[in-house]
Amino acid sequence: MTRKIRVGIVGGTGYTGVELLRLLLQHPSVDLALITSRKESGTPVDQVFGSLRGRIGLRFSDPDSPLLQACDLVFFATPHGVAMSQARALLAAGVRIIDLAADFRLRDPAQFEAWYKMPHACPDLLAQAVYGLPELGRNAVRSARIIGLPGCYPTSIQLGLAPLLELERSTPSSIDADSIIADCKSGVSGAGRKAELELLSAEVSENFRAYGLAGHRHQPETVQQLAVLAGRPVGLTFLPHLVPMIRGIFSTLYVRLRSAAGLDLQALYEKRYSGEPFVDVLPAGSAPETRSVRGTNMVRIALHRPKGDLLTVLVVEDNLVKGAAGQAVQCMNLMFEQPETEGLGHLAVVP
Repeated sequence: MTRKIRVGIVGGTGYTGVELLRLLLQHPSVDLALITSRKESGTPVDQVFGSLRGRIGLRFSDPDSPLLQACDLVFFATPHGVAMSQARALLAAGVRIIDLAADFRLRDPAQFEAWYKMPHACPDLLAQAVYGLPELGRNAVRSARIIGLPGCYPTSIQLGLAPLLELERSTPSSIDADSIIADCKSGVSGAGRKAELELLSAEVSENFRAYGLAGHRHQPETVQQLAVLAGRPVGLTFLPHLVPMIRGIFSTLYVRLRSAAGLDLQALYEKRYSGEPFVDVLPAGSAPETRSVRGTNMVRIALHRPKGDLLTVLVVEDNLVKGAAGQAVQCMNLMFEQPETEGLGHLAVVP
């Protein structure tokens, strides 16, 4: 396209909101029109986020601003329930939507209500929504009017399992798809920018704990999409943990092999992700680190065979970039016929 993409952000004061700002302000094809915040309306954006000083002259706008309907695309970096309340009006005005929350991830509105404790405001729009994981549905993303962006954990789990589940779909009984384990760890920023006792520095530092053991909201989303990959329901045990770091996801996936036990799985993964700009399959025996992807849109994957019929897949990503804002920009690039990697070439920040 010859002109820049006119972009609005609803909910610009959270961690995913400021990460979107960081990426979009460096994107050569974006005209950032407005950022909304009910609480900070009228406040200069760089007064809230000093990291953006000298890079942005906008003030936060009211979330009901009519200027949103003049955008080409609106990102929702908001709590669950916000995007679905504004989706109809924006779509009617010809605006495309990328929701970084859960409003358009689940296909079944009853499942959404069960997990998010609110009825879905526009269940008829769910059929239009595209699940925004480009590596597993690039063509659908290109033509989408509504993107339901994956959660951070589901992104790592799906990319880590996709080659195996695609093999299972074409060759049943390649793996035991009924007893997969996802042992996942996240940095504290995954919980959002909010004041809660369990997220205080003194509670998180020098501590490591599991949470969501009675059920995590990313479970239904993940099993929904794994079933699409496998062509049948998949059994998943998902255990999230909180680790004392700000950014990062480390997912360790355990899969029992059946007929696939005799295959070169390293070659399978390398072939599946060959040419994917944001998925790096590491050499056999590697040990990925979260700092190797910090601040980037990269996912790094390593395979290990500790026992003959057990495959361990190690996956790392930055939960705020590939797990949220970076993946949203990747989808935007596809939707507006820009190079998929545009604005996303950042190197990891080490140390």
